[in-house]
Amino acid sequence: MPEAPVPGTPTLSTPSLSTPTLGRPPELLRPAEGITLRRRSPAQSLALNAAVRANLEHLRPWLEWAAEAPTAARTAELTEAGAAAWDAGTDFIYLVGLDAEPGRVIGSFGLHRRIGPGALEIGYWVGTDHLGRGIATTAARALTGAAFALPGVHRVEIHCDPANTASAAVARRLGFRLDREVAAPVRAPGETGRKQIWVQERRPDR
Repeated sequence: MPEAPVPGTPTLSTPSLSTPTLGRPPELLRPAEGITLRRRSPAQSLALNAAVRANLEHLRPWLEWAAEAPTAARTAELTEAGAAAWDAGTDFIYLVGLDAEPGRVIGSFGLHRRIGPGALEIGYWVGTDHLGRGIATTAARALTGAAFALPGVHRVEIHCDPANTASAAVARRLGFRLDREVAAPVRAPGETGRKQIWVQERRPDR
């Protein structure tokens, strides 16, 4: 299966309501030459909407919100909500871009405070035109580091359906361990009713 990293974390949908994180991650990350992770902002709303609409068939098996193409107005609304969630410290969503393709969004990554105290969950997707380049692994590694740099965060998790083997491969490459597999509601066509919980814990030297 080609790299199609889209775990069960909806990085376009309405932000979660949870306990705020102390501190905030950087608004701009450059995890590798030519790759940028930038805090999602209203200025990028149209580019994000275009990226989602172009990748609906790719996203639909794993993400509930990809069942229908979002309107530009809906994406703008959710982007505004995401900005408020960042400021509140409950969700930190980034858009991925390449220096070689200025203005284009090629994916979305997020840190989500919804899995209990001291922990953040990473969610991500990368568009079909940019699969197989290691972008998901590179960006998720940067977010893992940013998460552990926040005060009070000692655990980072990646959740994915067992059938989404590409997402599991990203977690494995980053040194996450498969902690458990649990029952989960089926909300998207590709889901099996199970969810893998991949975990990485802060090292003592961090």
